[in-house]
Amino acid sequence: MRRNDREITDTKQIDEIMERCVCCRLGFYDAGQVYILPLNFGYARVNGDTVLYFHGAKEGKKIDLIHATQSVGFEMDTAYELCVGETACTCSAKFQSIIGTGNISFVEDTAEKAEALQAIMRHNTSKSDWQFSSDMVEAVCVFKVVVSALSCKFHA
Repeated sequence: MRRNDREITDTKQIDEIMERCVCCRLGFYDAGQVYILPLNFGYARVNGDTVLYFHGAKEGKKIDLIHATQSVGFEMDTAYELCVGETACTCSAKFQSIIGTGNISFVEDTAEKAEALQAIMRHNTSKSDWQFSSDMVEAVCVFKVVVSALSCKFHA
């Protein structure tokens, strides 16, 4: 990171920023092109790893790309505010952002799928007591990114 003075490395602070993010953008490399998807998400710490959870339909381009690759990039941000200066070159922005890479895979185990869905709902609603029937869990595709590298940055 070029601006080390803006870097956040404390896990608790990173979690606080991640908690405020409402969208995680996944980036796939697809036959020479970059394909980016904005998705709602949940996350957890599993055996010391940061794990991002997502859900969606069981078919489509996203599913095909997950089958085709193991590595993805991601980005999430919050607290953006443009700071207009007197001249174009004195404009700036406040922000908090997290970027990284990781390995993507499908969550097949029913119990893990339910935990992942719980994490997604908790992140998006702040409630943690959602009930999922086995039909609900079976009806949705759940996938995860186990984060291998992460960078968190802020500008206040």
